[in-house]
Amino acid sequence: MSDSSTPSTQQTVTIIGAGLAGSEAAWQLTRRGIRVRLHEMRPNKMTPAHNTGNCAELVCSNTFRADHLENAVGLLHEEMRRMNSLIMRCGDEARIPAGTALAVDREQFSGLVTSALKGEPLIEFIEGEVAEIPKEGLVLIASGPLTSDALYAEIQALTGEEHLSFFDAIAPVIDGESVNMDIAFWKNRYDKNVEEGEAGDYLNCPMNEAQYKAFIKELVDAEKVAFKGFEEIPFFEGCMPIEEMAERGEDTPRFGPMKPVGLDHPKTGERYYAVVQLRRDNRMGSLLNMVGFQTKMTYGEQKRVFTMIPGLEDAEFFRLGSLHRNTFIKSPALLDDTLRLKKEPRILFAGQITGVEGYVESASMGLMAGRFLAAMAQGEEPVAPPADTAHGALLGHVSGTRIEDFQPMNINFGLLPPGRKREGKRRFSRAERRRSVSDQALETLQKWLEE
Repeated sequence: MSDSSTPSTQQTVTIIGAGLAGSEAAWQLTRRGIRVRLHEMRPNKMTPAHNTGNCAELVCSNTFRADHLENAVGLLHEEMRRMNSLIMRCGDEARIPAGTALAVDREQFSGLVTSALKGEPLIEFIEGEVAEIPKEGLVLIASGPLTSDALYAEIQALTGEEHLSFFDAIAPVIDGESVNMDIAFWKNRYDKNVEEGEAGDYLNCPMNEAQYKAFIKELVDAEKVAFKGFEEIPFFEGCMPIEEMAERGEDTPRFGPMKPVGLDHPKTGERYYAVVQLRRDNRMGSLLNMVGFQTKMTYGEQKRVFTMIPGLEDAEFFRLGSLHRNTFIKSPALLDDTLRLKKEPRILFAGQITGVEGYVESASMGLMAGRFLAAMAQGEEPVAPPADTAHGALLGHVSGTRIEDFQPMNINFGLLPPGRKREGKRRFSRAERRRSVSDQALETLQKWLEE
């Protein structure tokens, strides 16, 4: 299917939601000459996590994670780039230092996506909440994890599912100038991706054993956000609140986001019991995100407990952590491998609502949905990419996982077939095995794109 900006005579596609998935889908459709009606309720109606009405606003971390082919999400990045992804183009343009990760200046990133889409004549923007799914025409539901109550009820009625949600948590953002640099130091773990003479991309706040244990006790004892009507809150493992980790065991955070390995002091060589890492949240480095510190503590308790961290005694918080509902459907029971609703194939779902987790995964499903919808609008049958590509693997998770085992998931090499085996005596290293899987995936993707 070739890209084209010439308007198609086919029908207009309705997209509900201008987040990462909806924005990417709209872009893919217009590249093929398909008109789009793009609905976004913000800024008329805000969510508990968003701050603007921009397209593709990042509400949690500002990183797209690893950007190399020895990591599955890096493979996903490269596949998206090869399919003319708007999200990856803007992400690359808004990139800020973060070691081997692709982190972005979040305001610049969403501004770039918004400008690109609003400058596209084939897109009609409609502000305001969608309370009813259109009864006719091609529709993409990309309303994301913060789907409004009215649309949530519509999806619930459409899918026949009773339980469609889990909860997610957001990490605080700190004023970089308020960190005590007599204590904190810049360093990447093991100085990875740092040239000689350069500082690292992560600001580290070190703890000794006594400080760590006192901090963990206060995390566990702190007042948490109270919920009504829910007896159990099932968190996604990849976004576990820090206090939930602490409740699993005193050392759990120290073997997770607070692990000190590879973070000896760059000048003294001192080793630490635990370390809190801060990562740039914008290009200037004036905003710092607390890595792995999603939380459901009350605002007052966050300020009290987090200022116990050495170096953050006088920290100014530009954004405190929060907890919000994440909505997803039981996709294996409801969708085919091209994201179409089995009972009503004119309706597609994309993004985090399908049961993929992460910014890039959400955008990638939007990219796929855009290509599938373009084929349908032109009277063609959509075809999913092969299972040994990252996109095919994610679609397989969404449509092919056992229903009873289905949970939101990031892209990972466990979803892809094993790579080629080395001939001869020497075995592949772990990095070589992963790179072989990525090389095979990109080769397969290219053949699929040329068909």
